[in-house]
Amino acid sequence: MMHCPYCKSPAHAKSSRYMSEQVKERYHQCTNLDCSCTFKTSESITKVITAPPQPEPLPAVAPEPMKERQTLGRYGSSFRTLH
Repeated sequence: MMHCPYCKSPAHAKSSRYMSEQVKERYHQCTNLDCSCTFKTSESITKVITAPPQPEPLPAVAPEPMKERQTLGRYGSSFRTLH
């Protein structure tokens, strides 16, 4: 909450708009009906105290080699003889 620059009463924020990603312009109006001053302020990010944790990169996993299709001996013979 901001205070009126003239009478020092509290002022309500009426609207705001972003000037850039880190700067916002805000319009205020004094709550003192005898004053009713309207003014604007500029709000900006000056320093990041604590940044969110960054996700750890996943270890690179080599893709599994494709198994070759088995063709020899795929079908058993029903005419096998036992010795």
